[in-house]
Amino acid sequence: MSKIKFQSPTGMHDVLPQDQVYFQKVYKIIEKAFDFYGFEKIDTPILENADLFNRSIGVNTDIVEKEMYILRTKEGKDALALRPEGTASIMRAYLEHGFNTYPQPVKLWYHGPFFRHERPQAGRYRQFWQYGFEVLGDKEPIIDAQTIIIMYNILRDLGINNALVKINSIGDENCRGEYRKALIKFLKSKKNSFCRDCLRRTKSNPLRVLDCKNEKCRELINEAPQIIDYLCEGCKSHLKSVLEYLEELKIPFTLDSFLVRGLDYYTKTVFEIEAPIANDEEIGVLAGGGRYDILSKVLGKANVPSCGAAAGIERIVSAMKARRAEGVYASPSKVFICQIGPLAKKKGLLIFEELRNAGIKAAESFSKDSLKAQLSKANKLNINTVIIVGQKEALKDMVIIRDMETGKQTEVNIKEMVKEVKTRLK
Repeated sequence: MSKIKFQSPTGMHDVLPQDQVYFQKVYKIIEKAFDFYGFEKIDTPILENADLFNRSIGVNTDIVEKEMYILRTKEGKDALALRPEGTASIMRAYLEHGFNTYPQPVKLWYHGPFFRHERPQAGRYRQFWQYGFEVLGDKEPIIDAQTIIIMYNILRDLGINNALVKINSIGDENCRGEYRKALIKFLKSKKNSFCRDCLRRTKSNPLRVLDCKNEKCRELINEAPQIIDYLCEGCKSHLKSVLEYLEELKIPFTLDSFLVRGLDYYTKTVFEIEAPIANDEEIGVLAGGGRYDILSKVLGKANVPSCGAAAGIERIVSAMKARRAEGVYASPSKVFICQIGPLAKKKGLLIFEELRNAGIKAAESFSKDSLKAQLSKANKLNINTVIIVGQKEALKDMVIIRDMETGKQTEVNIKEMVKEVKTRLK
């Protein structure tokens, strides 16, 4: 069999109908959660000025060095990037539209596709879907704690009950310098053992070494000095408060002294939430975030202390599938309409609209004539209540309502049909 000529690009994927039910469930849950917590939705362009990400994420990060999709306008003057993450765009919008004049903090959430040219792997794509939220204009540690709590609660609402928060502080401009010196000294002492990327990062951005995924490097990193030992009093106090808030709400967490996240704009709190995906053995990071008090300064504006988080929807869907999350597998349709004969087809259309007006989601197969084929489809869709109308029923303005589980059939006047269906569905 010859290979299909056109396929989705490497690392990109179609969200097929059987997966849409998961994606839709995620959207409904997050929309409800963000409304409760007082967030407002914002949509930013998929394309942004590439320099926005160069400045905010950091020119020596993997995202900027290897993973951004860059294109130039016809005139060649502007370099635009497909957005690789959401925070920089949100901060750009905050500054551009004068959100600093609003009551602070400003709470915004987003949902949509993002793009990174990285090596495709399970649950990780070059075009991927994320939701995220940002709290802009507040420096208090309770904001960090609530950011973690909100993300943790959303995952729990999606049926992911065994998630664990990994948290750390990477300090700020007052204390990170001393740690940087200690880390560089350690890295140089082991320079013959680290991978080529880590050696390069030792000179340009040593904290990125702590984010290396190479197994041999990971073992060496466990011997490195821990940033928590170099925190100034302000950062120590901030972290202590965040942990106390998490303990108060009994959020399960562990302190990971080498967690740094892969973006340069973070200060103080950073965190990730991990859980089993696909099976109980494979652990994956579903969400992450942290505080970014210096991002607005990097973009050339006054200080806007902020905190936020984002989650990868594909990985969450994998985790939901592994748990057979409650509510996801139910068919969206509650009733199936079967028709036999030309007049019954016309009545079938009328019945379909009657159900729609009553708020009852129905499925049908009007193009098929065989009752057996239509009942088979209803069975595959796992729909128990079936409305059957044939020529005889159509002439009498009657329908047959069949219970697929028991096989019992009842003849009902079409005027009483909606009332009868609602009673059965209860």
